[in-house]
Amino acid sequence: MADIKLIKQLREETQASISDIKMALEESKGDSKNAIEWLKKRGLEKAEKKTGRETGEGLVEAYIHQNGKVGVLVELLCETDFVARTEEFKKLAHEVAMQVAAMDPKNVDALLKQEYIRDNSQTIEQLVKGVIGKLGENIKINSFSRIEIK
Repeated sequence: MADIKLIKQLREETQASISDIKMALEESKGDSKNAIEWLKKRGLEKAEKKTGRETGEGLVEAYIHQNGKVGVLVELLCETDFVARTEEFKKLAHEVAMQVAAMDPKNVDALLKQEYIRDNSQTIEQLVKGVIGKLGENIKINSFSRIEIK
């Protein structure tokens, strides 16, 4: 049986389900680093299964950079309004808006391929898929607009 403190720590770190955490710890023989990798892989597998599902809900995130000269609107879609109201979804929308402000991608496809500004070990596409794995719904960056005073 896995240590309850380790399960709690991994739950806080990854937001994965307790059953997935227990499986990850079992598969990794109690090694937390390997368990985290297992959970990431599992989340990406779950995300792939959700890709074709309809995204009719979501939110528009507005971000104004601290200098006041760059503003961004991002339209982030999901399947239900329940998920659109979660902190994890709102955080993703904010992170995507900051990415657009900082990196000025030309379109959504270019944005998805960019390295994530807070963690260059993953792309924006991988960031989105990670949240899909956590929340269990398809998520899509539908559009964005960036305005800059030069």
